[in-house]
Amino acid sequence: MTESSEWLIYRGAGEPHDGLERLPDPPPWRDFTSRDAAGSGDGSEDRRLGAHRHLAELHRPGAEELEMINAALYLRRPLLVTGSPGAGKSTLAHSVAYELGLGNVLRWSIVSRSALQDGLYHYDAIARLQDVQIAAQGGFGSAAGTPGAVEGIGSYIRLGPLGTALLPSDTPRVLLIDELDKSDIDLPNDLLNVLEEGEFAIPELERIADRLPDGEAEVLTADGVKVRVRDGRVRCRAFPFVVLTSNGERDFPAPLMRRCIHLELGRPDHNRLATFVRAHLGDEAARAGDDLITRFLERSRSELLAADQLLNAIYLTDAAAPPSRDRLADLLIQRLDRPR
Repeated sequence: MTESSEWLIYRGAGEPHDGLERLPDPPPWRDFTSRDAAGSGDGSEDRRLGAHRHLAELHRPGAEELEMINAALYLRRPLLVTGSPGAGKSTLAHSVAYELGLGNVLRWSIVSRSALQDGLYHYDAIARLQDVQIAAQGGFGSAAGTPGAVEGIGSYIRLGPLGTALLPSDTPRVLLIDELDKSDIDLPNDLLNVLEEGEFAIPELERIADRLPDGEAEVLTADGVKVRVRDGRVRCRAFPFVVLTSNGERDFPAPLMRRCIHLELGRPDHNRLATFVRAHLGDEAARAGDDLITRFLERSRSELLAADQLLNAIYLTDAAAPPSRDRLADLLIQRLDRPR
C-alpha cells in the first residue's frame, strides 16, 4: 500500500480485512453513543453545541442576536432565524435550551410534504380498527379495558413536536421548526392560528370527551412520555420558545412575519468560526485547522459554503492525517450553489 493510501479504511481491493478496527471514534457531532447513557437525554446537546463547548465560553453572540432572542422570550413570540446553511440557526435553539435549563429541544424537520397535522398529532385509526376487530373475534367486544375500548383511544394518539410543545407546563419548552422554507405554500399560513392562540383541538377526543373518565385521555408525547389531555384540547400555560429557521430560499407571508421576531444571521467571521471549531473539536484542532478556516472564509465571499463542511474537513484531515490534506479539504468543502 502506498504512503498516500495508508489512512484508507475501505481499499476497494475486493478482499475482506480487519481495517475497520483502525477506524477512530466518530466526530462529536456524529456520535450517537450518548443516547445510551442513563440520564443523558438524546445526546443532541453535544452534537449541536459541541463536546468541548466549555472551551468556547469566551465567545458571546452579537448584540443584535442577543436582543432578538430576548425579545422573543419577553414577547412570547416565535423567533424566525434566516441565514446561509451552517450559520448556526438550529444551534441557537439548543443554546437557549441548554443555558436556561429548558430540557431537550423538540425538533420538527420540515419537508415539502409537511402539514400542520404532522406537527400537532397523529391518530392511528387503522391500528385501533385492527385491535377492535381482534377483540371482537376473541369475544371481548368493546368492554372497558379491552383493545379498542373508548377509554383506551389515547393509546392510538401521539402528539407531534408542536403539539408536545403546547402542553401545559410551568416553564416553556423549546421547539425548533427547522427549514420552514422547504414547506409547501400553505404551511406558513396554517401555523398562524396555533402560534397565535397557543392551543389546538384533537377532534377524535373532543367527540367522546363525555364518555372518557373525567373527560381525560392518556396520549403519548413526541418525547415518548404519557400525558393526560382533558376535553380533547391542548392549551399551553407557558408559550414555548419557538425557533423557525430558513435558508432564505423563499419569502413568507406578511401575517406570519408580523407574528415573529426576525433575526438574520450574517456570514461568520474568523473568530466565530474558530470558536465553532473549538467547541466541537477542541483547542488543538482549532489551531491546526486555522489555515483551513482562513481559506474557508476567502472562498465564502464568492461561494455558498456551510460551516459543517469546514468541521468535516478539519476533523478528517486531523484524524486521518492524509498526505493530500489540502486536496481532501477542497473535496469536502465544495460550493453548494454550483450549477448541477
